[in-house]
Amino acid sequence: MCPRPGWWACLCLLLLVSACSLFRPAIDPVAVRYGPGAPIDRELDAGQYLASLARGQVSYPRDVKPILDHRCVVCHGCYDAPCQLKLESPQALDRGASKLVVFDGARLAPMAPTRMRVDAGSTAGWREKGFYPVLNERRESPEANRDNALLARFLQLKQQHPLPSSGRLADDFDFDLNRSLECPRPGEFDDFARRHPGWGMPYGFPGLTPREHRTLSDWIAQGARYPEPSPLPEPARAAARRWEDFMNADGLKSRLVARYVYEHLFMGHLHIQDQPPGTYFRLVRSTTPPGEPLHEIPTVRPYDDPGGRFWYRLRPLLQQTIVDKNHSVYEIGDARIRRLRALFLEPDYAVRRWPGYQPGVAANPFRVYDDLPAKARYRFLLDDAYYFISGFMKGPVCRGQVALNVIRDQFWVLFYDPDHDRISSDADFLHSEANRLRLPSEQGDAVGLEDLIVSYTGAQTRYLASKQAYLADLPDNVRNSLDALWLGDGHNPNAALTAFRHFDSASLMWGLVGARPATAWVIDYPLFERIHYLLVAGFNVFGSVTHQAATRLYMDNLRLEAENNFLSLFPASARPAIYRHWNRGLLAELNSALVNPYYGYGKDTAVDYRTRDYANELYGAIEARLGPLAGPATTLYRCARAPCERDSATPLERRAERVLKPLTFLTGGGIQYLPELSFLRVHEADAPIGEGAVYSLIQNKALENVSFMFWESARRLPAEDTLTIVPGFVGSYPNFYYDVAIDRLPDFVSRVLALGGSADATRLAADFGVRRTRPDFWNYADFFNRRHLGQSPLTAGLFDLSRYENR
Repeated sequence: MCPRPGWWACLCLLLLVSACSLFRPAIDPVAVRYGPGAPIDRELDAGQYLASLARGQVSYPRDVKPILDHRCVVCHGCYDAPCQLKLESPQALDRGASKLVVFDGARLAPMAPTRMRVDAGSTAGWREKGFYPVLNERRESPEANRDNALLARFLQLKQQHPLPSSGRLADDFDFDLNRSLECPRPGEFDDFARRHPGWGMPYGFPGLTPREHRTLSDWIAQGARYPEPSPLPEPARAAARRWEDFMNADGLKSRLVARYVYEHLFMGHLHIQDQPPGTYFRLVRSTTPPGEPLHEIPTVRPYDDPGGRFWYRLRPLLQQTIVDKNHSVYEIGDARIRRLRALFLEPDYAVRRWPGYQPGVAANPFRVYDDLPAKARYRFLLDDAYYFISGFMKGPVCRGQVALNVIRDQFWVLFYDPDHDRISSDADFLHSEANRLRLPSEQGDAVGLEDLIVSYTGAQTRYLASKQAYLADLPDNVRNSLDALWLGDGHNPNAALTAFRHFDSASLMWGLVGARPATAWVIDYPLFERIHYLLVAGFNVFGSVTHQAATRLYMDNLRLEAENNFLSLFPASARPAIYRHWNRGLLAELNSALVNPYYGYGKDTAVDYRTRDYANELYGAIEARLGPLAGPATTLYRCARAPCERDSATPLERRAERVLKPLTFLTGGGIQYLPELSFLRVHEADAPIGEGAVYSLIQNKALENVSFMFWESARRLPAEDTLTIVPGFVGSYPNFYYDVAIDRLPDFVSRVLALGGSADATRLAADFGVRRTRPDFWNYADFFNRRHLGQSPLTAGLFDLSRYENR
């Protein structure tokens, strides 16, 4: 109370009012105007959707989805979508955005998973996990729907502040893969727009056309509704039921086989054979049996304990746009069921026990599946080797330079023949080595670098010594001969593959592509299985930095083992020098001496060398032995006789490839100034953008070694760089587009041959490139996507533009 009347009374009253205001919640002007926020059910049933069309409203599948796909999903897809705003489906758009970063190289503890359709079953569930809306969730009206939709405000910001129409963008645009993202909430947008007026969406690209902008704006104003998914065609439903019946068959043997199949297919996009492209499934574990609504069990890894009774189910990817970077297709159906029965169920053997899901056991396939025939497991992997090898390129582990610098920029991948390789089929040997074949993923996020070096790398070293002793005791040297290589049973194109690293992404192709590489991998069953369980089944994208680092470091052991298998085909006397050349530098020598010792695998090779040019002789002999499985007889890099023109090439392509041919001989020079991966369109002078030939230009950077996570620039050997040119498409993340008329192609090639620095590369981009600022940029992006989908309708998806360079 105030001691006496007067000015003290006024002061006391003022203090009392101020104190009371501290306990009164702040007034939210948005809530006052539009009401409180809560998730809105935006899905329309068939009748409601038809009624909306009759009223003349915007259609999501017909009008909106094509715009979102080709202007937004090309950056906002998969785990690396900025702000976790995934736009591949209307449900993902409704989920909204988050300030949490999935790919965090400094995360000391694992984060809670945020997998779409897995870790929350509704928009309300995502709100509880910290996701905030980008569409209006308050009282509805056209004005409110626009004002309270971050999506609308970002699009409008771009309309108000368009990009310049030429040149490079200013440096205040940050396109670094690991840049700090600004993910404004609805109440933070005004401040964001004041600070970054040029950062409207699409970020760093031309804005939408007036018609596209009006379509999205009208759809948002109308409430951003979308129809329920269309039912699957009956043939697809029937085939899915047969697959689920097979996977859920009774009996210990069938259950163990199903578990093995699931742990290898859980990340894939499964397509039913003989069905048209476009319908894909995920293989999941559900608490409900077939015929009931599916309830997926949200374990982090496929071998984690499901916690009780479950059934394997096929979950269709309904209303989901397919993006190329995570689209790994595996064919299922009646033929696949027959193949799995022949491999695993018809042979006469006994499954003695159910292995359980204890972490120390479940993460080791050599213990869990000890009862399944090793040759059958290897055959299963070989049947679709492309799918399984690409798992660590299209799975979450693939993202970023540190994750991928364990592999070289170009290498060939070959396999041991399962009918002749003793190690791949000797059940007793694999059983005895199971403990040495364990992986750091068995400890999940608890693994430390000391554990990795002392325990797991030590176990790998002991396994290699045991393997060498085992091979030395064999009566012949068949493993060191070309007869040891798998020839795809005469027809399987998975017998030979080519891998490319594009600094912070990677890709895989069938056949032996490009010039002969510095190294190759030769893979046997235990190596193949460990690659999958380390980089795919056992990798947690939401894990801690120690888990991610341990995965990367241990993969170096497996990469060296694959290269050493290839090394065993060289003369024994030459192997040490070749090994040192592959692993140059003082640190690499120390690493070989202390961590990854060289194993030459004893016996001399059975390959009959006629010169001292061992590498070229060996590569030539491999190509000849593989025959058609190595790829086309005539390419830009292989030519049996002049004029070296591909049989399937069009007249335009034949002209183009004669001009491009000198680039295939280029070593060093200015290759280092080119993009990691670029798409080149070659066309007649007056041809519309929808026509022309397409080539991928791949920069292959040479390094002293690939044994370390960091300091790549210090290990660079630019004088040994090469350039691979491939007709069609390689990779999912183009870094740049070039557009060249056929009459100007000689000038383009001569300019590439003469590149002397970054200034020359900038002028090349100015004269022949499709820069981010180019007003018709999207016409080129659409052209490349349409061509890709047209050439590979089953396996292609939309390219990702998040790594497109500002040249």
